[in-house]
Amino acid sequence: MKVQSAKFKVQRLFGALVVCSCVSLSVPAFCEGLFFPDEPVQDGMHVFDMSNTFADIYEKLDSVKWGGKSINVAIESLEKLNKDAHIAATDERVVLVWRDSIIANYPRPSAHDWNGFGEITTALVLKLRANDPYLHSASESETYQMVVDALMRGIDERGRYIFSKRAEISEDGRILTSVGINGVRDERGNLRIHGVFKGSPADAAGVHSGDIIAEINGTPVADMSDDEIEAFMSGYNSGTSKVRLITPSGNRDVVLRRATIVLADADVVHRAGDDESGGILEIVVHNISDGAVGIVNEALARYDDIGGIILDLRAATGDDERAAAKLAGLFIGQNPVMRIAQTATEEVEVVPGSSAVTGVPVVVLMSDMTRGTAEALAAAFYENGRGVLVGTPTAGLARIATRIDLENGGALELMNKSLKTGSGRDIDGRGVFPIVCLSNIRTSQQQNAFFLNVINNYFNATDFNKMPNVNVADVRKGCPVITSGADEDSVASAVAVKILTDKKVYNRLIAE
Repeated sequence: MKVQSAKFKVQRLFGALVVCSCVSLSVPAFCEGLFFPDEPVQDGMHVFDMSNTFADIYEKLDSVKWGGKSINVAIESLEKLNKDAHIAATDERVVLVWRDSIIANYPRPSAHDWNGFGEITTALVLKLRANDPYLHSASESETYQMVVDALMRGIDERGRYIFSKRAEISEDGRILTSVGINGVRDERGNLRIHGVFKGSPADAAGVHSGDIIAEINGTPVADMSDDEIEAFMSGYNSGTSKVRLITPSGNRDVVLRRATIVLADADVVHRAGDDESGGILEIVVHNISDGAVGIVNEALARYDDIGGIILDLRAATGDDERAAAKLAGLFIGQNPVMRIAQTATEEVEVVPGSSAVTGVPVVVLMSDMTRGTAEALAAAFYENGRGVLVGTPTAGLARIATRIDLENGGALELMNKSLKTGSGRDIDGRGVFPIVCLSNIRTSQQQNAFFLNVINNYFNATDFNKMPNVNVADVRKGCPVITSGADEDSVASAVAVKILTDKKVYNRLIAE
């Protein structure tokens, strides 16, 4: 109702405006351009460069048909920058209202006049900066980020703007600039360390989980804000801090410098078994990428005598369909992995190009944090009878991006491609459902009863994946998220190992 009332207010004020041209707001008529050549910088913004960037964005977005939306939606999305701003883009004008006053009113450019739309966007940004202290204090790059993020959210809630290659690396999460620690404040306001990244500056300095940071650069941590602590721990730039640690062996001072930490896209743990089984290979995938494919392929070649594989996708994501096909192909060979739907009538089938390299039993772990191509990967194991799905329903956020490179070195990612399973079942907005719901067998007694039912053929699972009209909310309610990570880890490990080490159990469940 708030959005509707705001729009109504804009329309009412716009309707009351009988004659109001650009000239009345101290800017030249639109046909002559909104900015003067001898004033290239206004309010710290390079207005012509900014206008050209927005023009480039609008033109490039037009190549993907705005994700089914119009340019009006993008321009009006600028009001997301401040709750007091309301924008109406009509067929004739673009009006900006700040609270109850019209502060900008421009004639709308003609269709496909991207330079005109770029100038209007820049002019709106300048008006917003003049009225919003937070936006006014932002640098040019920060302003780009906030403005284009607002534009993108209007078109696609999961779309994003990447200002530069450097920003892409930082946002992607695979490279982190950090001192390499995680922690939370204790009752005294000090920072208790809960985790240390392997190979990080903190790791090299001998910092351990359980240590307490009492001072940073001579300032008691208890007197520092959360933002100040976060700035010490991570950021885009390197930086050196002198830290006072309280440890079980006494107090000591260390120097920590933020540095680049490379996070692997997959981790592999070999659990040794007896001489006959070869043990179990646990593969934890964080990001489905070519790097993850290489790590998994190398592990499968090294441990070619294993008795089973736990493929942990519980926190896996990905937007590279080719990498997903390669990873799936290691297990299912040349069978359809997914379909990519960009429009209601066009679908592209994705099939691996090589044969499978292993045929050992697989348990696929998944959760509500399994998303993107990881959901399609889980579905591929299910549809090809190559793995037992264990866990809780996936996120149902199965989309991949169209990447649009911009002239300023940045890029747009529009999440306009939804994923389906290899057989054409919907995943996006729905998710993939487990055959074995972990949240229903939390205790050892529940697990024993479950496996006894499986062995005695009393396990009559309802396969919701085969029910296109099922109420997804009801399925998620019946198999809820496990809120304790430690609890989920122990249950997932115990159930997965039992399934892989009991052939009768595995065969019964894979048949389901």
